[in-house]
Amino acid sequence: MSEPSILVLGVGNILLGDEGAGVRAVELLQERYRFSHEVEFIDGGTAGLELLGFLDDKKHLIIIDAIIGKEPAGTVKRMILDDPPAFFQNRISPHQLGLSEMLSCAAMTDSLPAHISLYGIIPESLETGLALSKTVAAAVEDISRQVIADLKAFGVEITRNMESVPA
Repeated sequence: MSEPSILVLGVGNILLGDEGAGVRAVELLQERYRFSHEVEFIDGGTAGLELLGFLDDKKHLIIIDAIIGKEPAGTVKRMILDDPPAFFQNRISPHQLGLSEMLSCAAMTDSLPAHISLYGIIPESLETGLALSKTVAAAVEDISRQVIADLKAFGVEITRNMESVPA
């Protein structure tokens, strides 16, 4: 069996409420679905350069994160990152420095995936706590459906985990 060629990376600090939306999205996807071998899921937390090795031999990278924006809380923004180092010159994430460094290093070492997309969620609350706000929890549900559609478009076989909670 070949190594996974698609990485779904959830980032964020789960101790700060909605800041953990990316990690919670990855957890939800893994809980509800089973994926063919092409996909690897990583809870990146607030790590940065430590994640660089996970990019090796990946063709597609899907990043899910809480982002800074003027839109209402719970807004989901999907962006294709053609030039990740340039994209992160504007601050969009509370912990983007680690992501920016990782993607810049990947570009320098020629290990940057050919296709990179970012799903960003505008947080409602960054107060200390493990739970997502209702608004952002609904956005995580929306992102999970969008990521499923992306993965299917990449040819990934996906089945519903019958033991999981209904959608």
